[in-house]
Amino acid sequence: MIVHMDKKIIRVFPRKTSATPDDGLAFVACPPPFYAEADEVHVSVAFTYDLKFAEELATWWKPVAPVLIGGPALMQPSGEFEPGKYMKPGNVITSRGCPNHCWFCSVWKREGDIRELEIKDGWNVQDDNLLACSEQHIRDVFAMLKRQPQKAEFRGGLEAKILKQWHVDLLADLKPKQMFFAYDTEDDLEPLIEASKMLLGAGFNRHQLRCFCLIGYPKDTMQEAEKRLRQIIALGMFPMAMLWKNQNGDEDQTWRKFQKGWCRPAAIYAQTRNI
Repeated sequence: MIVHMDKKIIRVFPRKTSATPDDGLAFVACPPPFYAEADEVHVSVAFTYDLKFAEELATWWKPVAPVLIGGPALMQPSGEFEPGKYMKPGNVITSRGCPNHCWFCSVWKREGDIRELEIKDGWNVQDDNLLACSEQHIRDVFAMLKRQPQKAEFRGGLEAKILKQWHVDLLADLKPKQMFFAYDTEDDLEPLIEASKMLLGAGFNRHQLRCFCLIGYPKDTMQEAEKRLRQIIALGMFPMAMLWKNQNGDEDQTWRKFQKGWCRPAAIYAQTRNI
């Protein structure tokens, strides 16, 4: 049961992701069951293209309790992280914001520059840009990860451009299950090359080194996208294609078909088997 400040809170989500809570007070894309009782209902929206559906969900759940709509899609700065509330237990956020102003990303517009938060327990780090934090904060996060019951994962991503040897030393000591980098624009390649050299030199392998690759954005071509994905493979990393969407969530179906060959592990392994 999720109780905050003596309140029983139901959380409702427009869509399910790997981080969506699955406890008894979390519901996904559905009207309230007959037994639903709460002091408040929070509709949590991660993506702007789900906002219209979120408003519909709020109408469905209004008879249960007062409804609040929130989440990243509303472009409002987030507060302190509360484990298990809007993300499944094990996920943790220790900082918010990013100093970069990437054209395709809303984080810097919503959260501003890096803000370090109180460090809570968890093993799947979902920070916007952990390596942009202070050295003391990063070391404290790694100390927290060392005492967790599961191997650490860095699904929020690590920025290759600011990866330093002392970061690699911490990672080598921690032995995480996997870490994610990004190859979104051409200027990401050179830092990614240097990061892969350091990480492979520290003993990491392709199964631990994942790299998101943005594809299908305006003026992108499938030839160029495949080139970027194969460059990731050549660096000894495992590529994961991320299809660009506009604010309405529209997808080009030709690009969607292309992405399927580069986001399913079995298909990607087939591409990397002989490299």
